[in-house]
Amino acid sequence: MANKVMYRGTGRRKSSVARVILTPGTGKFTINGRTFEDYIPSAATRLDVEQPLDKTSNMTTFDIRVNVNGGGITGQAGAIRHGITRALLEVNADYRKVLKAAGLITRDPRVKERKKPGLKKARRAPQFSKR
Repeated sequence: MANKVMYRGTGRRKSSVARVILTPGTGKFTINGRTFEDYIPSAATRLDVEQPLDKTSNMTTFDIRVNVNGGGITGQAGAIRHGITRALLEVNADYRKVLKAAGLITRDPRVKERKKPGLKKARRAPQFSKR
């Protein structure tokens, strides 16, 4: 495996972190050692993850290896998408214009709000009781 070209990208969303490695190949996609379809069962979420590859016409150009942890399936999918976008920017800087227009470069800053004292959740107050 000497001189094997690799493009890396780190993606984050909510509390998920994805380390993405693109290697020239045929479009093989593995997440945490499992197949893409096995790891993300929802077809809509899979389309969301593949968006940067679709926009740049790279669906079968790279083999994708992902190591992702933290959060749930949706957060992890968003992190993987962000990681793929960053790795593609390493491949070719000209992709930036297409990816930026699709809103894929910006990291989604929304995270869970912290719980406040006296409340059940961040904003949910305990049920009011008159007596």
